[in-house]
Amino acid sequence: MTNNPLGNRDLIRAINRSSVLNVIKNYGPIARVEIARRTGLSPATISGITGELIRKNLVLEKEAGDSNGGRPPILLAINPRGGFVVGIKLTETQAIGALTDLEATIIAKRTDPITDHTPASVVKSLAELVNALVSESGVFKKQLLGVGLGLAGIIDAGRGILRQSPIYKWRDVPLREMLQKRVKAPVYIDNDVNTLTLAEKWFGSGQATDDFVTVTVGRGVGMGIVVNGQFYRGAGGGAGELGHTVVDPSGPLCECGKRGCLETYVGDPALLRAAAEAWKRGEMGAEAHSPEELASLAASGDAGAIQIFRQAGEVLGRSIANLVNILNPGRIILSGEGTRAGKWLFDPMCETIQRFAMPGLANDVEIKIDAWGDDAWARGAASLVLRELFESPVNKEPVNA
Repeated sequence: MTNNPLGNRDLIRAINRSSVLNVIKNYGPIARVEIARRTGLSPATISGITGELIRKNLVLEKEAGDSNGGRPPILLAINPRGGFVVGIKLTETQAIGALTDLEATIIAKRTDPITDHTPASVVKSLAELVNALVSESGVFKKQLLGVGLGLAGIIDAGRGILRQSPIYKWRDVPLREMLQKRVKAPVYIDNDVNTLTLAEKWFGSGQATDDFVTVTVGRGVGMGIVVNGQFYRGAGGGAGELGHTVVDPSGPLCECGKRGCLETYVGDPALLRAAAEAWKRGEMGAEAHSPEELASLAASGDAGAIQIFRQAGEVLGRSIANLVNILNPGRIILSGEGTRAGKWLFDPMCETIQRFAMPGLANDVEIKIDAWGDDAWARGAASLVLRELFESPVNKEPVNA
């Protein structure tokens, strides 16, 4: 096999461009001479790359910096409004969308219902959501850099194919291609927990560590894995299905068809099922029709509600202790709607992790519980597009033909 000199030059140029863009993102406003020092690139190369980024409106020149006796240097910074992206979280009943700038700041948001679950109808609804967000925010369509889509299931992110969806019962749907044809902009799709993990890596609690996992708790239980700074997806894109690890093979029937999966003990439907049974037995002072109502009962001192969260927290804690023993992550980030349960779920979880994780490994890991906001899923999906803009080609996963 022979090397392609032109291809090599293009790759080197892309790597250098990414390096410069990330230095400006992380350290800006910053002078060109300082960019050269941090990247090791020549002043001529820096001048050419920053000129291109300014012409593309991705970088802007700001007020002059401090002078050392000569002319004050012009400082460069990311232009937050140099482009916009749309992130969408797709659930079985709705599509939650957000349009963000280059700093993942939400400019506009919108939630549309999903009633027809055929692929063509869902894609049509997603395209209409994208167009509405662009129109309502006053952004020109040419400023849209791309669309990120996150949803539950096993996804081949490189090829843009939804291999299996637990909520829509789809198999091998070329979702990226279908949506891309409608929105006329680049589309990136991934498992929704991976998109949330990406947002943590770029903008949140995962910035300061190269080895962490994000565990989401809500309707189900999911996991995103970052190892040595890179996402781990598994051979077919299905890594991270923590919610479908089996706790008890004779346990409750799961949506996946197996029995006793973790999420049949910890997910929102499991908590509400346990609450209904406790109410019938007279163990709770009131009925709970939602996870929020159950958490309110626990906060008011209801012993039955507190016990339900304790049991779920202990089961979750054993599973996370296994993760600690297998992966030895530096940080575990708990996220998702389920974090609204607060200490009622997570205090027993942390106690159980300490009890079952290897002592040395338990000391290595930091448990971080993120305050949940409803926009987090869509912001995570938007990060799929921002990664394409900022991440070096060396770190990007190969796209299969």
